[in-house]
Amino acid sequence: MTTYQIGWLGGDGIGPEVLDAARSVLDAIGFRAEYIPADIGWKYWCEEGNPLPERTLDVLRSTNCAMFGAITSKPASDAARELAEPLRARNLKYSSPIVQLRREFNLFANIRPAQSFAGAGQPIDVIVVRENTEGLYSGLEIHPTPQSLVSALDPARRLPHLREANPADLALSVRVTTRVGCERIVRRAFEVARSLGRKRVTLVEKANVLRATGGLMTEVAREVAAAFPDIQFREAHIDTACMDLVRRPSEFDVIVAENLFGDILSDLTAGLTGGPGLAPSANIGETYAVFEPVHGSAPDIAGKGVANPCAAVLSASMMLEWLGERTLAQRLHAAVRRVLTEARTKTPDLGGTATTKQMASAIIAAAG
Repeated sequence: MTTYQIGWLGGDGIGPEVLDAARSVLDAIGFRAEYIPADIGWKYWCEEGNPLPERTLDVLRSTNCAMFGAITSKPASDAARELAEPLRARNLKYSSPIVQLRREFNLFANIRPAQSFAGAGQPIDVIVVRENTEGLYSGLEIHPTPQSLVSALDPARRLPHLREANPADLALSVRVTTRVGCERIVRRAFEVARSLGRKRVTLVEKANVLRATGGLMTEVAREVAAAFPDIQFREAHIDTACMDLVRRPSEFDVIVAENLFGDILSDLTAGLTGGPGLAPSANIGETYAVFEPVHGSAPDIAGKGVANPCAAVLSASMMLEWLGERTLAQRLHAAVRRVLTEARTKTPDLGGTATTKQMASAIIAAAG
């Protein structure tokens, strides 16, 4: 039996707690792995000026894939203020380590299933396939903005208030859209749909306003869709899609979207299914993958032992599926479904009083 090398990135807040719970479940069902811990998170930003040290990347390069807990990210002003005093003169800029991981390993596809369980949320079964490396999260941020750049961006002088703005009062975030990025994420969405027997892929964009970037995404999506005649292709604007997901979620099957829109939609669908404590995700590239629960670091409950580990356990199930351990993956998913359906063990976010460990124990028992 294969013994896998799994990078283990606890991160911040409740991250280590939910990963510990997920590991106890993985051990109980007989998954054979060596879990290799690596440093990541706010602590390393404050102490070293890098939340994702190079030594962590070295560790991950020697593994099959990684599990990631949660991360704390704060605005630039807070990041600068909390940096260790000896580092402040180096003009360091904080960058989210999960975003860095996605770029370093080219994890271009973020797969976020949103599936309701009895007793939690409303009926919904949607998979959001989110582009993970481009869009407004590309990291091209400009502040202050020099006047020469303003003039280049607005040659027709249609926005006079920009010309009058002080450079310190104007910030730009650049949405990056490439044909390659569009093609591979849309194709991955159709491949996911086909592999799971899904019948419909919906592109969510805003090409009527974002004519350049949204227009390219739509153009490429239509081209890719033509290669999958067995799957229905639809287009929806981001605002309308959000409304329709709340009113008529059954109309959606697989959703594909650029980075920001995909982020918004996946959190919306997580809310519809019962909250982030039930929402897993996978960051997948061509040869590597990082699996993480959608929820954040939740500092308000960190250390209290009451975090819901289901999202982490379901993310572990996605990891097993990616590794080809389908029987174990299905067993794990079925165990979570059973616990949530029976609703005898519920953490506070689900209206109960169970601890993180108690929920993990219930899943282990359900897995047999």
